[in-house]
Amino acid sequence: MSGLYIHIPFCSSKCAYCGFYSIPSLKRKADFLEALNQEIAARKGDLHGEKVGTVYFGGGTPSLLKEEELETILKTLHDHFEIDPEAEVTLEANPDTLSLDYLVSLRKLGVNRLSIGIQSFFDEDLKYLSRRHDAQHAQDCLLWARAAGFDNVTIDLIYGLPTSDADQWNRNLDRFFATGFPHLSAYALTLEPNAILTKQIEMGKVLPVNEDDAVRDYEILYRRAEENGFQHYEISNFCKPGMHSRHNTSYWFGVPYAGFGPSAHSYDGVSRQWNGSSLERYLEQPRQGLPVGDSGLRDETPGYGRVEKEILTPEQRYDEYVMLRLRTMWGVDLSAMKQALGARFSTYCEKNAQPLIEQDRLSRKGDVLYLTDQQMLFADGIAEALFW
Repeated sequence: MSGLYIHIPFCSSKCAYCGFYSIPSLKRKADFLEALNQEIAARKGDLHGEKVGTVYFGGGTPSLLKEEELETILKTLHDHFEIDPEAEVTLEANPDTLSLDYLVSLRKLGVNRLSIGIQSFFDEDLKYLSRRHDAQHAQDCLLWARAAGFDNVTIDLIYGLPTSDADQWNRNLDRFFATGFPHLSAYALTLEPNAILTKQIEMGKVLPVNEDDAVRDYEILYRRAEENGFQHYEISNFCKPGMHSRHNTSYWFGVPYAGFGPSAHSYDGVSRQWNGSSLERYLEQPRQGLPVGDSGLRDETPGYGRVEKEILTPEQRYDEYVMLRLRTMWGVDLSAMKQALGARFSTYCEKNAQPLIEQDRLSRKGDVLYLTDQQMLFADGIAEALFW
């Protein structure tokens, strides 16, 4: 089954480390919601009638939307796509936007999975990251989520922070495992070129990032996850058996999906399309009397809707297969690759993998090439060695 992604670009403020497209203002929210619902309706044929198995609200901060606004979006999606009754419906949320009443309303709307951006359970870390919530509110919102009936919750944490040592990172993990929630997404702090934090470090205003700290924390992370019965199913993702993110896993397996909203990407198995990272441009199309995302305008009318499109060559599809699958515990299946792409690709991959296996940089079991926890630290370089 395919997936739907909805990008909500609004945030209360811009976090210092963030490199995603977002706007620290709600000023154009009403205009955006009108355009979003128009885009969904205009692109109802994108998935060719295939049933939808996952819906994901990302951002930005989707939890800034009111209950009735989310209800309207969900109704529009159901009106134009066949969504499975058992679909995974995820909403990303920041703790400062959550209350018990709001979480209860989300559950009633049909949201059945939350992704909560805790980032840390310690105030000094949150201050460094310029988060709007404090450690106490982080704990409170998780209790509210449980009380509202959410069992399928993933928590985001960031490691490699200069404000945290190994002991504090261990205590962060202690607090996560104590929640009983089944999924953890943990990311090394990285410096995005245009992020506020990058500029602050360059100006000497805050402590710099140390890569050795990130390696140390990562090794603690995968060891602690295994001790607590979590599968390391993707470089940054850990879960109790069977509780992986169905939506994100579909990306890594090349399942088609449609993305709506500014900067959202779509994939149909052969090509990728994406909306421009500009709310103004996104809103311009309906003002001109044109439907947002109209497939007839994608290539012919630069500056409107989905203005970028890339048709993947077989070689690009091979590189993507290697890059995405190598990040996961399922690895690169040479037999499946041969069936999907042809023998020349599986033969090429197997030949280039052999030196890496001999150097203990890559592992193999049967027809599957995969990375161990230790090898995942070098995933990008190993994948590049296998690229066409």
